Parts: sequence; structure tokens; C-alpha cells
Amino acid sequence: MEKDLADFAIEYLQKLGASYVEARLDEYSGNSFVMKNGIPQISSFDNVSGLGVRFIINKTLGFLSTNELQKEKIKSIIEKSIKTTKSASKLNEKISFSSEPIYKENYEVKQKINILDLSPEEKLKILFEAHKLLKESKIKIPGSFFSLGDNITTEYIATSEGTRITATIPRVDFMYYITIQENNKTSQRYWDYGASGGFEFVNSWNIPQLLLNEAKACQNNLKKGKKCPKGNIDFVVAPQVTAIMVHESVGHPYEADRILGREAAQAGESFVTNKMLNTTIGSKIVNVVDDPTIENGYGFYKYDNEGVKARRKYLMKNGIINEFLHNRQTAAEMGTNSNGSSRAVDYDKEPIVRMSNTILLNGDYKEQELFEDVKLGIYVKNFMEWNIDDKRFNQKYVGAESFLIKNGKIQYPIVNPVIEITTPKLWSSIDAIANNTEYHAGNCGKGEPMQAIPVWFGGPSMRLRNIKVL
Repeated sequence: MEKDLADFAIEYLQKLGASYVEARLDEYSGNSFVMKNGIPQISSFDNVSGLGVRFIINKTLGFLSTNELQKEKIKSIIEKSIKTTKSASKLNEKISFSSEPIYKENYEVKQKINILDLSPEEKLKILFEAHKLLKESKIKIPGSFFSLGDNITTEYIATSEGTRITATIPRVDFMYYITIQENNKTSQRYWDYGASGGFEFVNSWNIPQLLLNEAKACQNNLKKGKKCPKGNIDFVVAPQVTAIMVHESVGHPYEADRILGREAAQAGESFVTNKMLNTTIGSKIVNVVDDPTIENGYGFYKYDNEGVKARRKYLMKNGIINEFLHNRQTAAEMGTNSNGSSRAVDYDKEPIVRMSNTILLNGDYKEQELFEDVKLGIYVKNFMEWNIDDKRFNQKYVGAESFLIKNGKIQYPIVNPVIEITTPKLWSSIDAIANNTEYHAGNCGKGEPMQAIPVWFGGPSMRLRNIKVL
């Protein structure tokens, strides 16, 4: 890694009058294997390197990137970018960054099974085995799509203030879509798995058995599922449903750039305002954190892309809005400090406010105890679809594998129960949280150009009281 090129960019921009410079040198290598209906598709083997640089001149923020890693090329693009940014400074808002400590560190996520030690054939074999097991089950599966990937990113972050961080993070991921047919009806399931680390995580997922279990659950629901009862009933949602609720209705609306209106045209707005800090929005047992430092989290990092040290952020504490996700720019505007939430997916994308590993913290109950005093309710183990409005206020979740609860006991499968609810109603309806936390992976989309960035979202099962079902 030619770190001197990042240092050169910083020095040259300062020479041309930049008051702040931040350079990010990335080296990425990745593999992806795709199978559709049992047939391997085009796989990818990528090696990418490049330099991204942000700077402030005339109180205006500029950004440049290049994959031509020679000093003369970098010098040329800097000169063009300086000229453009100076012209824009006559019209743009004035930018300031929060003051943050300087750090110098090298770190790496260790692998128990190095992803470079396995051949493409060994990785693709897992998908063949999964397809074979599904075929042998005799379950009608008219469509299936599997994707297995791995990558290693080494990143060097340097600032004109003196921060120097080098990070090497390997990641693995698996995603699937399957369609199940039974009794002239169909059901679809999809989900993602991911972690920071080596191929040991892929082995732990046991992909063939995982997919077989999903197919059996969908088939059972299509065979035996009954209509959902109407009226006001209780819901118990399992960790996978909790996870998506946390991500969509707490993580996104607490992003400070959304709150300030910066993402309105790209990724949406937020019903939350700066004045809502320290106000109650959920029940007292609700605690939601965003924590990049969770070991092997898909969204793991020790320092963000502005060189700010990562830490656990309490977004909601005892049901109270406690903290927003900040980068240095939004922190300065709101009169606080960055909490290390600035991330970019590639060298040629500007870092923006992002989630990492967003989790509802454990409660005191076992999942089984959540059912015990439910007279009439629905247990939603996972979902087939969800949607949420632009401000992350009104939302809808449609259950996939779901069951009726009657007098504290699980009864029979329920077809497509729907939770339509507002964010305050959702989090204030919770009266019990279990202690069975799970972490689930996703590639969260945001920004323009779009940045699909690795995250975990998760939590335990939780119980919602008196939810209206139409």
C-alpha cells in the first residue's frame, strides 16, 4: 500500500490553501459466487485500489477520487478539484467540522479460516450442496437464488491534523431467495448473513441445512396456515423481525444528516428533530444501541472514515431518545462531537453518516415466557416483506413463518399477518423483552451515488401489546 500518496495529497492540498484534508487509500479484493435454480452464474473476482480525498477550502467541502495512483495524476486532479470547489464556494453553505482527538493505530480482524486458503471450487461446492439437499427434499421450489461472497479491505486513513489509521477487515456474506409452492399457492423467503472474519462463519451458518429448514417452514405455512384474526391483539416478534424494526425505525431516523434534511432527495427524511433529544418515545425497557466495536460484527470498525474512534452509541435509553448518529459536520452543526458514524463503501464515495451494528439490548425474559399471559396473539418468527415511509414514521411488516398464540400456547400457522404501526406506537407498546439476541446482516443502502454498506441489525424477541389488525 502506497501510503505516501495519501500523505502527498494532504501536503499538496494544504499548500494550495486547504484548511483541512482527509485522505483515504483503499485496497479491496473480493470474490462472489452466484447460483440460480441450481445453475452457476457469472462469478466475480475483483481487485480494486484507489484514493479518495476530502478537503475544506474557503469553508467549502470538496471531494476527489482516483484509481490512477501516481503523484502527477493525483496532483492534476487536485488542481482541478480546488478550482471547482473555490468556484462553488460562492454559492455553497459554509462548512465546519467538530474538533476531535488525533489517533495513530494499525489493526486487523483475524481469521480462523483464511478466505484466501479456499479455492473457488470449494466455495461454490457449498451452493451445489444446498441445491442438492433442497432437490432431494421433494419440496416444490420453482425459483432459487444464492449468492456467496468474501472480501478483504485494507484502508489507510490520514488527516491533516495528524491522524493515521490502517485497518484490514475481511468479510464474508451469504444471501438467498427461495420460492416455495404448495396447494397452488406460493411463498417467498429471503435473508442475508454476514460477518467480519474468515470462512469459519460461513461454515457456522451450515447453509444447506439453513435453506432446507426455511423451505420446510414455508411449506408447512402454505399447507396448514389459517387466516389471521382481526381486532386488537398481542404480538410476539422474534429476533429477525426485531432486527428490521430496529434498523428501519430507530437507526435511520436517528441519522443526523436525515434530521438536518441533507438526505431528503437521496435516502429520505426523518420524523425526528433535534428538539426531540431527551424525549420519551418508547417504554422504559427499550434500549437501542449502535455499536461498531461488536467483535466480528458485519459493520465492525475501530475508527470511522474521518479517523474518529468508534464507540457504542445509545440511540434510545430507557425509552428516551438519547443520541443521534453523527459525523464531524453534523456534530459541529448541532454543537456536539462526532460519535464515529462516518462511513464510505468505496474510495470513490464520500463518507456519510451511517449505521454499523444496530441492536435492541436484551431483556430479562426467556422467549417462551413472552407467550405465557397472551390470551390471543400472533408469534411472528420472520417476515416476507416490509415497508416504511420516507420519514420512518408509518411502517408495515408482513409475517412469513407465523403462528397463533392462544391462552399462552402456540397453536397453528397463520398466513401473512400484518403489523401496520407508527414508530412511537411500536416502541411504546413493548412490555417484555427476551434475552435471546441474534445478529442479522444486511447491506444498507443510502446516498447518491448509492452506497450499500455492511451492517448488522439485531436484538431479542419482544412482545407488543394491543396492536390493531385490520
